[in-house]
Amino acid sequence: MKPEFRMIDTNGIKVRAAIQGEGPLVVMVHGFPESWYSWRHQMAPLAAAGFTACAIDVRGYGGSDKPHAVEAYAIKEIAADVAGVIEALSPGKPAVLIGHDWGAPIVWHTAVLHPDKVRAVAGLSVPWFGLPPMSLDALIKAMYIDQGKFFYQAYFKDEGVAEAAFEADVRGGLRKLYYAGSGDSQGYWGGPDKKHGDHLLDGLPDPEPFPWWMTPEDIDYFTAEFTNSGFRGPINRYRNHTRDFEYMSTIHDRVVHQPSLFIVGENDLVLKMFGASAEAAFERMAANTSDHRGSHMIPRIGHWTQQEAPKETTGLLIDWLATL
Repeated sequence: MKPEFRMIDTNGIKVRAAIQGEGPLVVMVHGFPESWYSWRHQMAPLAAAGFTACAIDVRGYGGSDKPHAVEAYAIKEIAADVAGVIEALSPGKPAVLIGHDWGAPIVWHTAVLHPDKVRAVAGLSVPWFGLPPMSLDALIKAMYIDQGKFFYQAYFKDEGVAEAAFEADVRGGLRKLYYAGSGDSQGYWGGPDKKHGDHLLDGLPDPEPFPWWMTPEDIDYFTAEFTNSGFRGPINRYRNHTRDFEYMSTIHDRVVHQPSLFIVGENDLVLKMFGASAEAAFERMAANTSDHRGSHMIPRIGHWTQQEAPKETTGLLIDWLATL
């Protein structure tokens, strides 16, 4: 059985959702540069376990609406999108949220900002940081820009630059990013020798054949999605760090009180980029949640958690769901 697609009205836009199964609602939220399709390995097992599996295209991606304004991609707006999807598919009943990469901060924030909509929440790759001591823009400036070092999120700041680079060769750009962030390369988006002002895609390898976990047909699907959607909406998410920090500074209770789970790959680039470790990420989770039910590191994989290790990731998620 394949998922069916629905267009859902939420927060003034339409969001495309892939849906499979019946039962309590589980909403999965992807990261960059991905799509609902990033959860293709989890849809059928979750449905078989007795859940309604729902994987959305975040605003700006795939079949969802794509507002132009940078501020339309603030975390406040995207969290409201997710809350609206829950209300549309599960009226009056909270849902479980699972997010990966940018999807993880999205579901963590949704749990904090819309607690009545969220039954439980799991994050892959990115732990819940709560409110950091400074905005991510300020942290990137101190750690990378002021040191003359390249950082992809700084590269994304200037409107149109990264978009043009990706859209000139969508398939090649995606392949390079997927490979560089994977456990197969144990690399880093940009590489250690890049300097501030360099271009992200320059010098990144594009291996042939590609690692087993992403088939040519998978890459075809992602390529078609981004060829149709472009990259402005997805990259606009990175242009809201200061806006998000200022907004979250006004929120009194930033603890995730719902049952939570965290999963990360041993070689995840998120751990590398800030010189962290899995243990430090686990400590972050314990400090910013009140009902944390497990932190897990999957050996030998990189950033694309549920795609590089589909069996292990799905098993951990289903085991956690059974505790709710």
